[in-house]
Amino acid sequence: MNASPITNWEGAQAYFMFADNPTMLTVILGLAVTVTVGTIIASYKHEQQTYIDYQ
Repeated sequence: MNASPITNWEGAQAYFMFADNPTMLTVILGLAVTVTVGTIIASYKHEQQTYIDYQ
């Protein structure tokens, strides 16, 4: 069954390969959250160490 109304991919701006796969979307979201939280924690630790060094 082909339910897609798209018959031609020429001129398409983006391909969303995982839009219909909830597991992959969850994995990508988890990775994004992990990177964001990791960046915040690393920045916090760096700022605390820098503040301690200058006192």
